[in-house]
Amino acid sequence: MKEVDKLISGGRILAMDEKGTLIKNGAIAIEGENIIAIGTKEEIENQYTSRDIIYAENSLVMPGLVNCHTHAPMTYFRGLADDLELTDWLNNYIFPAEARFVNKDFSYLGSLLACAEMIKSGTTTFCDMYIFEDDVARAAKSAGMRCLVGEVLFDFPSPNVKTPEDGLKYTEKLIEKWANDPLVNIIVEPHSLYTCSENLLRASKKIADRYGVRIATHYLETKFEREQLIEKHGKIPTSFLKDIGYLDERFIAFHCVWMDEEDIRMFADHGCRAVHNPESNMKLASGVAPISKMMASGVTVGLGTDGCASNNNLDMFQEMDTAAKLHKVVQLDPTVMDANTVVRMATCNGARVLGMDKLVGSLKAGMKADIIIINLNKPHLTPLYNEYSHIVYAFNGADVDTVLINGKVVMKNRKLLTIDENDILATIEVTALKIKNSLGIN
Repeated sequence: MKEVDKLISGGRILAMDEKGTLIKNGAIAIEGENIIAIGTKEEIENQYTSRDIIYAENSLVMPGLVNCHTHAPMTYFRGLADDLELTDWLNNYIFPAEARFVNKDFSYLGSLLACAEMIKSGTTTFCDMYIFEDDVARAAKSAGMRCLVGEVLFDFPSPNVKTPEDGLKYTEKLIEKWANDPLVNIIVEPHSLYTCSENLLRASKKIADRYGVRIATHYLETKFEREQLIEKHGKIPTSFLKDIGYLDERFIAFHCVWMDEEDIRMFADHGCRAVHNPESNMKLASGVAPISKMMASGVTVGLGTDGCASNNNLDMFQEMDTAAKLHKVVQLDPTVMDANTVVRMATCNGARVLGMDKLVGSLKAGMKADIIIINLNKPHLTPLYNEYSHIVYAFNGADVDTVLINGKVVMKNRKLLTIDENDILATIEVTALKIKNSLGIN
């Protein structure tokens, strides 16, 4: 019998693999960062032993969730100015607050708070775009979270860089600094087609190609954005992206609310990836992305919360519930966006969007041990007929009990083990009061 670092013993294991494997009384053997075996409890415990056994009876064991689009430091702006028109919200609240308060410490501490929230609601991997992303990476590393992060690139100055060229240099430094890190990965992230010149977009893609990393941008989030870009370029925006060499399997588009059938066909033909952010799009009244059409056409789609300023939380279980119900009511069809499909968006398909599907998103031998355990012995989770249905329509983030990332336990019995939760909450409150006072909010 072989001794391993950890055993997860018992529980219903939902592997989220190609076969849809469900093991009703299963076990997982973990050595270092990796899963080395998964099977029935009897099979695994006949082959492996460990001094560190996590008992998971009456629990669901599944891959950690993948949040494909966040602005982690914006936890500081949660609820800062809700129910406003977009330009009022940005110009009179968000941009002034960022100009006065965003710095390295802001991004680090705001990201630690985001990591605490994500871990406690079952997210183990996130993709982030914001300012001072080296400090976002430091926070994720400190919290033990897996991440794909990129500095937002604009044609105008940000609190971190003065010129587009400085932003590109900063991005290259990130790529080189974090190369081969077990948890931190870097992505190139021009903000959008309407805030970046063609030169900046082309230069961004050149860096992504040089280093073989992914590139992502906000894309067709509003109707006005689409109309503005067509007027500017004289063609549909996706044709413009094709002309500048963006359309390939390493391109990720966030939102995609106003894509039409031609956009979708081009994405499918070139293997582009998309991220659905239903709650943010609803709150900002942007519209409803044609996600079911995109997936039917073969586009891989992940799920993301967006930032706390335009969603208010980072709970991927809530995002799954919203994604499933929104499309049913819009299309007047209860069969669209079924629970299995939505769970895949938040796990294995989300990992595929980020280029991490060989590492995370499913539970198989050889994959990284990014695992969450949910206690099912609760009134709102009883009875259990279908695991996928429960995940989407019954679970919430507070149901997650234990989280492992890269083989390390980062939360056990709802207690964070890598973050001093009380300390970070108190620190955030001090700065939040200064933000409130600076904007004259009562």
